[in-house]
Amino acid sequence: MGAQNLERVFGMFDQATVMIRNDRDISYMDAMIEALESFADMQIDSEGLSSKTVNGLTEILNEADIESIGTDTIRQALQMISLKAIKEDKIQPNFQITPNTIGDVVAYIAAGLLEGNSSISMLDPALGSANLLTTVAAQLKKSLGVSADLYGIENDDTMFELAGVSLDLQKVAAQLYHADAVVDVMVPPVDLIVSDLPVGYYPIDDNVKNFETKAKEGHSFVHHLYLEMSANHLKDGGFGIFVVPSSIFQTTEAKSLLKWMSGRVYLQGILNLPKELFASESAQKSILIMQKTGANAKQAEPVMLGEFPSFKDGKAVQKFLTEIDEWRKNNLK
Repeated sequence: MGAQNLERVFGMFDQATVMIRNDRDISYMDAMIEALESFADMQIDSEGLSSKTVNGLTEILNEADIESIGTDTIRQALQMISLKAIKEDKIQPNFQITPNTIGDVVAYIAAGLLEGNSSISMLDPALGSANLLTTVAAQLKKSLGVSADLYGIENDDTMFELAGVSLDLQKVAAQLYHADAVVDVMVPPVDLIVSDLPVGYYPIDDNVKNFETKAKEGHSFVHHLYLEMSANHLKDGGFGIFVVPSSIFQTTEAKSLLKWMSGRVYLQGILNLPKELFASESAQKSILIMQKTGANAKQAEPVMLGEFPSFKDGKAVQKFLTEIDEWRKNNLK
């Protein structure tokens, strides 16, 4: 029944998107955002649409019964339609959605690290579609029984709109900032930062003059800058869980990154994600766990290192997660 309901919700989102795209002659992504806003508000922006399209959209909305659909189903349907938009519009890699499989792992780790907290604040400084933020928030509520205070930063206009409507559809409250996260943003210190970091070079050298992770020459790695910025927005002892390139400590800039980390954050773990998820070995990513110094934080001995088994092997994945739990209990608590 769950799979059928998911297919039904995705089908409604897709059908409405295609109607708007064909009528307005716009990209799938832009049409998708407009369609999703219609579902969130339960009303249609009919200006410029043909009566045939308006009637079709009205019929879909009347049958949707969005209020009765669970947030997990909506989140999965949003991922499916966002993936279709990425494929249809050939969207660049840094704007691609964090898959639910990776989001679920980040959420599981986050719930373990924050066990015992009665209140939690969380930030994603590279918000994108907000899929990672909402996945982790849902897991924290399910596992720990707490509703987190959520914050997100997103610079791209389209992704910012998509994140907003995604949160609306899931009825998740969050404070969003339409801004460049590398530039100072007035976000309060938080307990947890989760993010699938953008990869590549940051183009505006003047903005990073005060960053210790900046390159000595030329443009700086944007994911290094985001790690430093994130540490500045964590509470003492707070955690950051990041999806980063697996080669992050194998580049010529790795020395400056490690130098910055010393005394400011503890590198508590780095876990390679399954190679099967990526088009090539060079594109492989890992989950990096860091903790800001201060409070009761200490360097874990040993650092958690490993590689996830294939996500297709459920038993092996569960065994690996159990090993993470054991490491956490023995080294962080």
